[in-house]
Amino acid sequence: MAKCEACMAEGNFYEAHQMFRTIYFRYNGQHKYTEAADILYKGALLLLQHNQYSSGADLSMLLLDVFLNVKLPVTDERLDQVGKLFEKMVPECPERYPFLTKAVAWSQKVDKDHKRGHPDLHQKFGVIFWQENNYTQARYHYLHSADGEGCAQMLCEFHLAQGFPSEVDMFITQAVLQYLCLKNKSTANLCFEMYTQKHPKVDNGPPYTLPLLNFVWMLLVALEGGKLAVFSVLCEKYRTSISRDPSYKEYLDQIGQLFFGVPPPQKSPQGLFGNMLQNMLGGFGGEDEEEAAGSSGSQRRPKAAASPPKPASLLCSSPQPSTSSTSNNNNKSPSKTEKNLDLD
Repeated sequence: MAKCEACMAEGNFYEAHQMFRTIYFRYNGQHKYTEAADILYKGALLLLQHNQYSSGADLSMLLLDVFLNVKLPVTDERLDQVGKLFEKMVPECPERYPFLTKAVAWSQKVDKDHKRGHPDLHQKFGVIFWQENNYTQARYHYLHSADGEGCAQMLCEFHLAQGFPSEVDMFITQAVLQYLCLKNKSTANLCFEMYTQKHPKVDNGPPYTLPLLNFVWMLLVALEGGKLAVFSVLCEKYRTSISRDPSYKEYLDQIGQLFFGVPPPQKSPQGLFGNMLQNMLGGFGGEDEEEAAGSSGSQRRPKAAASPPKPASLLCSSPQPSTSSTSNNNNKSPSKTEKNLDLD
């Protein structure tokens, strides 16, 4: 290790890189996996700190190979190591997203309870992307974490930086519905509570001035009872707000199946409850809906948002935020991560 550090001090980064690899292969051949992982982490961190991104990423990927091949369990220390290495890689580093993908695959393989990746690992990625103002990627990883408060704070900043004033309720609604589709009810509750408390443009509640927020609030309450009749009445009463985003009906169809005993969809593309919702939304709305129709509900972008994903794809891969399609495009596209991340 001392020779490696001496090479680094002299600026011989290539030689240092090769020495780290040699020591790793020696330890690996002797089945000293803990020592191999330790030398890889230290070497990768040193190289990345000296802006040797390709060499540092190479050792980082070897570290994950050790984690995967030996099936080393997920620990706070290893999660911290993965997070630090990822943070040191610049966004332009070609190996950054493969590293992220492999890290998630490792956490999936060794922890069968989290088939979409360990939530603490996703939380670390979410924080890093947030620090880089990459809100789209941050949102994706927060939705796979258990950090509802952090997600709420990020969404507040995301909306204030890139959203329209009329979208203040839509940013949190999309997140809550997607959390619920991922069966993460506790995080959905915390995220909604913190967002409505911390966002400067949301009045104190409940109840709230914006009908869509009232709908989400009462939906979260209704989850505790699990009564389909209550759920159906809510969807009918708030039909105007629900219709503001086409994806809401689809998410609610999935939520109905998960929490209210609605049978799975048949061969019909819309599903059983999708047809029920379609019939409901043709009826009359509630009083506060009519009052809001000319305010937040009617303020839309002149160009329609891109088609949102089905809830089924949300559960199988990545929850695609519709708010990102109605915001400025100053973020990196989520397609690269989502293409590489297979969370099934």
